[in-house]
Parts: sequence; C-alpha cells; structure tokens
Amino acid sequence: MTNDFAIFDNNVVEMHQEDSQLSEKQEKMLEYIRQLADIEAQMEPLKEDKRELKAEFKDAGWLTGDEISMTVKVYRMIKSDSFNIDEFMQVYDSLATSVGKSQ
Repeated sequence: MTNDFAIFDNNVVEMHQEDSQLSEKQEKMLEYIRQLADIEAQMEPLKEDKRELKAEFKDAGWLTGDEISMTVKVYRMIKSDSFNIDEFMQVYDSLATSVGKSQ
C-alpha cells in the first residue's frame, strides 16, 4: 500500500491511497490542511497590508527597519500575560554583561 499526496494549483490537498480507504487519522489530517489553507488564504490580504504599512513608515523616513522590528518585539512582549519588566531587566542585564554589551 502506498500513499501519494498531491497539491493542486488552488492549494487543494488530496491523498491517493492504493488498496484501502484512508484512515480516520489521515482524513482528519487532510481536513486540517484544507481548513488551514482556507484560513491562510483569508489572512493574505492582511499580511499584504502589514507589509505596506512597514514600507510606508520606512519610505517616509519615520522609522528604520530595525526600529520597526524592535517596536513590534516590545509590543508583543508587553502584550504577553506573563511579561514582567523587572524579570526581563534582570535577564537582560545578566546576558548583556556576559556578552559584553552592558551599558
């Protein structure tokens, strides 16, 4: 028995299996991939908006690519439920000292 996967132009995933039906696990895997592909297709316009926003801020000279990257990292850390600035600073100071980047 062999399994062959095929991905078509419209990102539809199909599995062809000789000699027997797909197992329930294989069917669930395919169902997951199909639904994931649908979600990712819906997300693509938003990803393009994000790229355009970054380009707009860079092109206008408001922020550099590094500043945008750092801003996003800090935003994601702060947004985290488990973020603690004091713990972060302790770890940062410890690591910065050990790699010679302390201020």
